Formats: sequence, structure tokens, C-alpha cells
Amino acid sequence: MQKIKNWIATALLFTGTVSLYAQETVPDTISVPTDSLIEESFAPADSLKSILLTDSISKPLKVKKDWSQWQPDPQRALWLALVIPGGGQIYNRKYWKLPLVYGGFIGCLYAMNWNNNMYKDYSQAYLDITDNDPGTASYNKFLHLGMQITPTNENRYKEIFKSRKNKYRRWRDLSFFVLCGVYALSVIDAYVDAELSVFDISRDLSLRVEPTIMDNHSSRNPLDASSIGLQCSLNF
Repeated sequence: MQKIKNWIATALLFTGTVSLYAQETVPDTISVPTDSLIEESFAPADSLKSILLTDSISKPLKVKKDWSQWQPDPQRALWLALVIPGGGQIYNRKYWKLPLVYGGFIGCLYAMNWNNNMYKDYSQAYLDITDNDPGTASYNKFLHLGMQITPTNENRYKEIFKSRKNKYRRWRDLSFFVLCGVYALSVIDAYVDAELSVFDISRDLSLRVEPTIMDNHSSRNPLDASSIGLQCSLNF
């Protein structure tokens, strides 16, 4: 009888221990996923979409440039004209001036080269006619058909060759200075053209000459107290 009582007490003690352990480990309520959790699970995709939308809105759209309202920068036109011949005219979009600029450069270069060749030929002819060496006679190509240099006309041909040598040398140097002048004019034209592109040429800017009556207070004669003249009126 005593053993049965001990066995029942042990069983009751074991049952109470198991129930206490179950109460401590198992929560009272079990949470079920709701719509809020489902929405949170899709939150990264929505946030990415919002970021992409924000970037597309914040990023400025590329606007096509209106060339009709474009105005050149005088400083940039000046530097381009200094570095590249005709570069200032290209930057100012005055393409019709390019034939004038490049035509001036080509003409000056051609004249300088031609005059330099003629100077060398006449210099050599003058040296040949003054060295008294019969083997050097390059001056014969400048003589007319049937003409020859004799002791009677030698001095005259020496003067001719010398004067022509000096003449072509001056023309060669002049061609170089004209080339520099064309270059300077192209630079000045590019700068002035860029400056005048922003110059006010509206109707408010005008100069008018009109007659007026001028008072002469220093004169005591009443007939000379006033006189008729012209005045300039500048509106801006």
C-alpha cells in the first residue's frame, strides 16, 4: 500500500513539472502574419522604385541649345584667333570671312616665296657677272634672245641685276609684313565682331541733328541776344 502511494506521488510531481516547463516555453498567443508584414516584405522594391523616380525627377533634362540666341565670348574669340588663323571667325560663325582671311594668307605666302626665288636668282646673276669667271654665267637666262654681255654694256647689266636684286628683296620683306598685317587684322576682326554681337542697336539708341535757338546772354545788343544753330541729340 505504501508503494502505491509513493508511485502516485511521484507521478503527480512529474506531471506538475512538465506543465510548468510547458507554460514557460510556449507563448500564450501565436502571431499570424498580417497585411502589414506582407507590405513590409515588399518595402525594398517600393523604396527602389521611389529612389529611381526621385533621381529621374531631380536630374535636369538636357535642353537643346538655341543657336539663334547664342552670343560669342570676346575673350575666347581673341585667343582662338591668336592660336589658329581664322579660328576667331569660325567661333563667331562668320564663315563668309574665311575666304578673305585664308586668301590673304595664301596670297602673301605665294608673293613672299616668289619674290624670294627671284631675289636668289638675281643675286646669283649679279655675283656671276662681277666675278670675272667665264664659267659662271647664270645671268644669261635673264638676257633677251640674241643679246650678249660685252665690255661695253657690262656695267649697265651690273646695275640692272643689282637694282632688281634689291627690289625683290624689298618685296619679299614687304610680303612678310603684309602677312603679319593680315594676321593682326584677322585677330582684331574676331575680337571686335564678338564685342559687337552684344552691342545695343535698338531704336532707343539714335543720334539726331536738329536746329535750335541759342541765347547769347553776354551780348548787350538785343539783336544779338539769340542766334540760330544746330544741336546734336543722342538718345540711349
